Parts: sequence; C-alpha cells; structure tokens
Amino acid sequence: MYRIALEQHGGALKPASVQTKQERIAELARSQPERAIYTLHHHIDYEWVRYAYECTRKDGATGVDGQTAAEYAANLERNLLSLIDRIKSGRYYAPAVRRHYIPKRDGGERGLGIGCFEDKVAQRAIVMLLEPLYEQVFLDCSYGFRAQRNAHQALREAWLAVMKRGGRWVLDVDIRKFFDSLVPGQLRAFLDRRVTDGVVRRMIDKWLKAGVLEEGQMHYPETGTPQGGVITPRTQKVTLAGRTPFGSARRGRATAGRRRRCNRDAMPDDDRVLADQDFFDDEAHDALAFEDIEGVGGAVQSREERREGFCQA
Repeated sequence: MYRIALEQHGGALKPASVQTKQERIAELARSQPERAIYTLHHHIDYEWVRYAYECTRKDGATGVDGQTAAEYAANLERNLLSLIDRIKSGRYYAPAVRRHYIPKRDGGERGLGIGCFEDKVAQRAIVMLLEPLYEQVFLDCSYGFRAQRNAHQALREAWLAVMKRGGRWVLDVDIRKFFDSLVPGQLRAFLDRRVTDGVVRRMIDKWLKAGVLEEGQMHYPETGTPQGGVITPRTQKVTLAGRTPFGSARRGRATAGRRRRCNRDAMPDDDRVLADQDFFDDEAHDALAFEDIEGVGGAVQSREERREGFCQA
C-alpha cells in the first residue's frame, strides 16, 4: 500500500494538503486498477508547486536560459503562480535542454540533459501526480526512483538473495542505451493505459518534443530522451510497470525447483540485479531475453555476448 508520510525531501517537509491529495490519487488507482485516470491536474495549486520547488535542487547547473535558483526565488510567489497558470492553460513552453557529456566506466560517454530551473520545478509537479498512481503497479522488487525506496535497500535484498536464499551468482544487467533508444510513441501508448488527463499528457508531450542544444546547435531527436531530467526516469519506469522481469514466467515453467531472486535496482528499470543458483545453462541465459524490451525501444546483448560474459566471470 502506498503511504506518504511527512518526510524530508531535499530539506522540505511535505505539506498535509499535498499528502492528502497524493493519498486520494493512490486510493483511486487502487480502486480502479484497469481504468485510465482522466482528471489529475486539478490537484496542482500553489502549495503543490511550492513543495515541488522546495524539492528541486538549487545547486545544479543552469539550463539554456542561464537562470539560477536564486534568481528564480527573487520573485518566487509570482513565478510559481505564473507557472501554475501556464501549465493549466496549455501555454507552458518546454525549453530545450543543454547536452553535457560525462565519462562512463566502460570508457564511453553518457549524455546528460541539463534543464532550466523552472522546467525542473514543473517536471517535479507532474511527477508528484504520477508517483502515487503508478506505485500501485510497480513490482515489489523494483526500487529505482520510488518513494521511500533507495539503492541501499536494493543492495540489501540482493545480499539476502545470495546469503539466505541459495543464490550463487549475482548478475548486474543493463538494457543497452535504454534512454537513447526509447520511442516516444511507445511511451505514450503505455501512458494511455492509466493517464488521459489532458494537462498532464500535454506537458509530457512537450518535454518529449523539446529540443537538445549541443555545441551551439539545436537538435530534435525522433527517439530517446535526455538523461538528467526530473521526470525522465519516472516516465521511462512506467514502460515496464507491472511486467514480469527477466521473462521469469517462462523461466519458472522451465526451471521449476531452482531458487531465484530478482531486484530492479536504483536506476529506473534499465539496470537490474538477478541472483540465481545456476547461470551456466541455456535456460538461465534465455531468462535474460527480456521479451518485452523491444516493445519499448531498448536492446539487450546477444546470446553469444551474454555467454562470453558468464564464462569470463
């Protein structure tokens, strides 16, 4: 059951009104699990966006407009009231994100999208509507970007799987270029199942279509979404919400009697951890086929690549 406590988030104490509204959304989602929710944006008021502002990091790099958090705070009430009006009226303009590359452990580079400060606040306000709705369908082994869950808890579950449940192998699985290859139309199709609120969907569409500024040039990619945004991991997470990880339903039929434990780790759903008694057979390799991944635009290693990785381990 999704419960929102009065917790500290970025130094901000959640107002009682925000907590009550999120609990109502969660209850609606539980009571109507097959229904698309068509009215959510009415929850957005000044206290809602003020809390979204308080939860937004103030020390991040500036976006394409160069505005700092301190400059935005100079006229905070006016800015937030204007933001509410633009979100609800449809006049909100999603600014481009500034592309910045950071090195990856494998020697490659990860492209981050640095957004404008107000855009981060707007994204947080929409995330606060989506979180209690989708919490009802996320699997219990999913830990990434969820309220009151973190990577430390996921690591503890992985440790329990190895030490207490008979696991002998732990595999950290990554969906190749998940953010870069996600198809916006497929994400929209997943959202259609649960969210049809026009204001919310319009905002998400604007973020999907926002350009990317890289080396002074503006780009409008047809696939993928920049990493680094507040809403990015949450919207990508819904593409696998409630799905059976690692093809485990098929695997359960083929490998009855063998213990296994999965963890969706700290990333949205493109990184996962699996503990099992035996990874050196074909059935175990096939369990990593990710039958649903192509449906959201991701890619996985071939059988040969996976087998080589297992042998090297």
